Amino acid sequence: MIQNKTDYLYYLEADRIALGETRKNPHFISIWEADIIWKFQRLLRKAEYLHNCKSSGIYKIYYKWVQYRLFRAQIKTGMNIPLNVFGPGMSIAHIGPIVINGFARVGKNCRIHPFTTIGIDGRSGKVAKIGDNVYLSNGCKLIGDIEISDGVVIGAGAVVTKSVSEENAVVGGVPAKIISYSGNPFPIERRGADIAKR
Repeated sequence: MIQNKTDYLYYLEADRIALGETRKNPHFISIWEADIIWKFQRLLRKAEYLHNCKSSGIYKIYYKWVQYRLFRAQIKTGMNIPLNVFGPGMSIAHIGPIVINGFARVGKNCRIHPFTTIGIDGRSGKVAKIGDNVYLSNGCKLIGDIEISDGVVIGAGAVVTKSVSEENAVVGGVPAKIISYSGNPFPIERRGADIAKR
């Protein structure tokens, strides 16, 4: 969670590396999907910083403006990602529907694809806790009070309702089960939280 300006800058840099961007800032006029995603993530991090660290005076008004811009971006992209859920080094693969419960917690260097859902199960009212370096493939669903270990890959279309305690496991199917231990395929040089400097 972003606790100060140093954290904020670190998160921005970690996300930039994770997205594979070589420039320092997105293009002013976005005509590429990568720029739109990058701007969305930067706006999310700014909202987190203002919410966590600058909650009074003129910053309160500025936060409301940033919150409104983030809400509009969520409507346009379909990416519903609440504040303070993802650790540094988040990488959204493509624009498309993503629905995340605000009580979920996801570690560093998460790669997330469209049509992913992390939600409650309706009985316990609790939601997933996800470790570091986890790869969430297209259309996967993580439902309920579960824990996902570091380096796990959730396969496309998988529905995960039970914890995955083995690191570097690959799970798939409905309901999901472990199918291999090949680990996260995301390149080491794109794991921004491990590369960016505080």
